[in-house]
Amino acid sequence: MNNFFDILRRWSFLWCLVLLYACNPENHNNTIPLQGEWVVTLDNNDQGKSEQWFNEIQTNALAITLPSTLDEAGIGEEVIVEPELNKEVLYQLSRKNTYIGAAWYQKEIEIPNNMADKEIVLEMERVIWKSEVWIDGEYKGTDNSLVSAHQISLGKITPGKHLMTICIDNRQQYDLFDNSRERTLTHSYTETTQIMWNGILGNFNLKALPAYSIEDLQVYPDVQKGGVEIVAKAKGQSENDITIQVIDKEGKQVSSIETKAEENIKVELTGDFTPWDEHHPVIYTAQVKTAKGDILAQADFGLRKIESVENNMLLNGKRLFLRGTLECCIFPLTGHPPLNKEGWLKVFQSAKSYGLNHIRFHSWCPPEDAFEVADSLGFYLQVEMPNWSLKYGQEPEMVKWMEREGERMIRNYGNHPSFCMMAMGNELEGDYKLLTDFVKKLQKEDPRHLYTTTAFTFQKPHSEEPDAVDEYWITQWTKDGWVRGQGVFDDYAPSFDKDYRSSIEFLDIPLITHEIGQYSVYPNLKEIEKYTGVLSPKNFEAIKIDLEKKGRLDKAEDYLKASGQLAKILYKEEVERALKTPGISGFQLLDLHDFPGQGTALVGMLDAFWDSKGIVTGEEFKTFCNDLVPLIKFEKAVYTNNEVFKAKAEVANYWKDLEAPAFDWSIAQNGSVLKSGSLESKGIKQGSYAEVGAFEFELKNIQEPQKLDITLSLQGTDYKNSWSVWVYPQSQKVDRKDVVVTTKWAVAEKSLNEGKKVLFTPELDELNGIEGKFVPVFWSPVHFPNQPGSMGLLIQDQHPLFNEFPTEYYTNWQWWDLCKKSKSLEVDKIVVEPVVTVVDNFFKNRDLSNLFEVNVGKGKLVFSGIDLNTDLDHRITAKALLNSTVDYMNSEAFAPKHTVTFKSLKDLFQRNPNSKEAAKKGLYD
Repeated sequence: MNNFFDILRRWSFLWCLVLLYACNPENHNNTIPLQGEWVVTLDNNDQGKSEQWFNEIQTNALAITLPSTLDEAGIGEEVIVEPELNKEVLYQLSRKNTYIGAAWYQKEIEIPNNMADKEIVLEMERVIWKSEVWIDGEYKGTDNSLVSAHQISLGKITPGKHLMTICIDNRQQYDLFDNSRERTLTHSYTETTQIMWNGILGNFNLKALPAYSIEDLQVYPDVQKGGVEIVAKAKGQSENDITIQVIDKEGKQVSSIETKAEENIKVELTGDFTPWDEHHPVIYTAQVKTAKGDILAQADFGLRKIESVENNMLLNGKRLFLRGTLECCIFPLTGHPPLNKEGWLKVFQSAKSYGLNHIRFHSWCPPEDAFEVADSLGFYLQVEMPNWSLKYGQEPEMVKWMEREGERMIRNYGNHPSFCMMAMGNELEGDYKLLTDFVKKLQKEDPRHLYTTTAFTFQKPHSEEPDAVDEYWITQWTKDGWVRGQGVFDDYAPSFDKDYRSSIEFLDIPLITHEIGQYSVYPNLKEIEKYTGVLSPKNFEAIKIDLEKKGRLDKAEDYLKASGQLAKILYKEEVERALKTPGISGFQLLDLHDFPGQGTALVGMLDAFWDSKGIVTGEEFKTFCNDLVPLIKFEKAVYTNNEVFKAKAEVANYWKDLEAPAFDWSIAQNGSVLKSGSLESKGIKQGSYAEVGAFEFELKNIQEPQKLDITLSLQGTDYKNSWSVWVYPQSQKVDRKDVVVTTKWAVAEKSLNEGKKVLFTPELDELNGIEGKFVPVFWSPVHFPNQPGSMGLLIQDQHPLFNEFPTEYYTNWQWWDLCKKSKSLEVDKIVVEPVVTVVDNFFKNRDLSNLFEVNVGKGKLVFSGIDLNTDLDHRITAKALLNSTVDYMNSEAFAPKHTVTFKSLKDLFQRNPNSKEAAKKGLYD
């Protein structure tokens, strides 16, 4: 019975293909679709050519439906991975099946009579990496590309049945990274995001070329003239004239011209064109048609001009600011990019809902559907060659192949208005003469895009200033300083009046900040159930099993939320500092969504599927990431009530010209507005960063610690933004009463034996603990293990200890000094009540705390790994936390639930000063 249904299913599929073939005149006359049932034979020992497998279908062949991959068909060696907490498992998602090598795909095809005496071309839209084709055992040709369709001319084939054999070899053909490294990382060919799949994807057909055919069609917009230049290269001959026309999306003709059917064609068309940009993504189609009306070729385009003018990036004469993120070929269900518009709509619509207008394709080039969706939604794309070489130029054949890849990219995708920028690769090192020469060649051949040698580099002097050929520059620092917060936020106290102007004063081209963010967030273990495709989340499973063993699986969601909120405020400040710097033309986040490879780098506000992790909504994210963003500059996060809060109101406007705009501001406490006002401006031009005015608020009436929320909004619109500051009384007197506050264990031990209440806050250099940090793990604790390992604080914000210290359940800016001057202890060997849990990185999953309470001996103890003793007159938050803690300890609410022995507590925190390992542990663990 199962065989019957299987046969019925196959016949139904083939019948649908027949109907499709019969109903489509273009297909009927010119195209044979090849999708459907094939067989494949794996060539594990490279014997296919010597044994001439191309002469007949192999007896051990397996059935496969194309387009697809071996992984999707479940073909290949089964991958057995145990979910253990080690580097190999946590490095990336795990393939369920794997095959690297030659695979022979075979099928009997039939050439119809109407294709007799015509050149027939095989098209395979996306292949990794090399393809070869035989017809009836006769070799027809090969192609080799990671960026565009493989097209192989089969010549003329007699009508009738023929055996087609396609050999796909997905082994590395050229060195794209550095073979001395343990893994290849370029996202065109990697196991860390997409997989090294074997198969054929996307458009898969045979096409018979007419006597006169168009091989290349390029459209060059002229925004100033309001027209286009159309250049076509043809093959063959025709006695009849051809028509070149432009139609709009409704099919209405905008402009048209007749011309001779020559080998090289160049015409100019003018018409009533609307320029293309993110706010008006208007698409047109250029068509080349025969006298009978048959379409020989067509290409979508938009009327747009992108240019570099001094340190500004201009689009159609207006200043452009790129709000971007990366796409690193992260598609966990298939292990390959979508070859349909639906998949790409999910990507671009998600990015747009979070205020973005730009995506960088890191070391890979997406397929045609990605460009078409980006065109329709008004996205600005940076595409990159499949290159992350650290020794570029050492392999001449690789360089030649890479240059051919670049040519294919501009030829195949250059018409798309979304294709705005192009880099020769990611973080390249090597022969920059070769790189810059190639940039010059591309600039000359196709001026529709802006070019840069590399998306950042660590190689000096290119890492400190741009090359002469660069039309824009991507970097994380310049010779004069940082241009991203990752190098700033942990080293300097929070301030919100800073930008990067001093770092870029020497620049005369646009600057895009490189891979900003990379703030790691704890895994969302509920995500495991989403992995229903070719990849298994053994990394997530290993983390879940480890938490289960340690009895803290119920804490996983809290860890996610707390670490996520810290990452959110850091991303906000990253974006705003870029916006506040007029000489910066955009940023590229790493990342809006998670990167499941390179050590499980969960740095996104969204997961790897572009779905929310519950950290921040698109609406909230757009308050600071949009085409217009209200901003304020203010000195710091923490104030005392003898100060005046002063703010300069400004706006980054990349929306439209504003005539006499007014901005409303307010300062609120627990939702109640304390003061508000309006600021009026004469006018703010599109593309400007403008001052709006200033406002201030005296804090003298705030007698208790409070958090204040400041809001700035543009009247009559939804554009608004908000910030928080914390205010404490200048005079904070700590009334210790019955509490013993000490840094000495001997004093604490004696007092506890006497039944007293003790706040023990030892000197940090005497404490066996893990160094406190404000920013969380950078990128991944697996990929970069030698870094302080925490991911923010999980705070019992409703605990009475915080009655006089306003806080959320996560790390916010008022905790900066407290985090920096702290150490956390591993408390898994004793049972305590953590008031503050330090979220450990998921590679170690230790139970950490820097503030907990417990009964010891006859007394009651609050242990603080946060320094609540040093320089309190200048450390406002430390004094406030000390005051709030002591007041709590003097209240009836102070009643620890758990009891520990003196020895177990002492063993927990006391460091052996003679132990090198203990000293080292305090720094990096």
